[in-house]
Amino acid sequence: MAMNYNAKEEADGHPGGVGAVAGGSGVAPGGVGAGKSRKPDNTAFKQQRLPAWQPILTAGTVLPAFFIIGLIFIPIGIGIFVTSNNIREYEIDYTGTDSASPCNKCLNVSWNSTPPCTCTINFTLDHPFESNVFMYYGLSNFYQNHRRYVKSRDDSQLNGDNSSLHYPSKECEPYRTSEDKPIAPCGAIANSMFNDTLELYRIDGEETRTPIHLNKKGIAWWTDKNVKFRNPTGDTNNLTALFHGTTKPINWPKPVYMLDSEPDNNGFINEDFIVWMRTAALPTFRKLYRLIEKKDNLQPALAAGNYSLEIAYNYPVHSFDGRKRMILSTISWMGGKNPFLGIAYITVGSICFFLGVVLLIIHHKY
Repeated sequence: MAMNYNAKEEADGHPGGVGAVAGGSGVAPGGVGAGKSRKPDNTAFKQQRLPAWQPILTAGTVLPAFFIIGLIFIPIGIGIFVTSNNIREYEIDYTGTDSASPCNKCLNVSWNSTPPCTCTINFTLDHPFESNVFMYYGLSNFYQNHRRYVKSRDDSQLNGDNSSLHYPSKECEPYRTSEDKPIAPCGAIANSMFNDTLELYRIDGEETRTPIHLNKKGIAWWTDKNVKFRNPTGDTNNLTALFHGTTKPINWPKPVYMLDSEPDNNGFINEDFIVWMRTAALPTFRKLYRLIEKKDNLQPALAAGNYSLEIAYNYPVHSFDGRKRMILSTISWMGGKNPFLGIAYITVGSICFFLGVVLLIIHHKY
């Protein structure tokens, strides 16, 4: 008995020996034993006959590209860098680690200290802040990007779902329940909410202090305020009744329905709470605390002069070697003060221009 061999058929994916027997007997075409062709269809795509374009790198194409990139990037970088430097910014570290700091007495404060420790820091603005001023609080060495920390929340509960309000997600453990009651809002993020109180005063003369109006609304993203965060609903608008049967987070001095006296800024839609719940990517970060708006176009938002910052020091950071800051800043069309982007553009543009000059010299010399 011998097997028939057909080189052409094998090349086409049809080995002639499959099902073939002596005498020419075999399985009829289309039968169970018939092999299926694996040859790609005769199309331009499958046979790789599509037209292609490959750039040919020559001195006439590479050199102009380097010079054009350099000439575009360098002016853009200079513009961004100058814009960033024109932004006014003033920062105060009020952690209190320095023994001479007015806040040193509050360094070892606990979460629920009663009464809260207060301290006052005087400072001077040498230049006026002409446009609206954004007041931030900053934390250092605080890892909001830890995986378990980021997951420790219940978005359904924060969106006003009544079922999740009384039966929070297991992701919130160990801040899911307290004293056999569900915590609202649950989770480690909410439990560690920043709760220092900052007040700003302008000092006129020796003893006259004028409070600076700090706007607490408009500091959260619109989508967070109106879409992601909602209070629970029911037969009443009374938040105390709607949150009945829940308890406050362990580290909070008061429940969520007492965060503010104004109904449109209370409960889960409190803007300080919403800002805190948007976790930071890096361990050193700042979050918007208040807005200082210009009263008219004739006067700056903050004139040059002497000021005092009064702090109700409630948030402990000394245990994890953290630091706390208050930042006053204006903004521009590109956001806050950040010289990195301008420096990056200038650096890339300069490198391209330099390489263009070097390659031009080599091309003409060799």
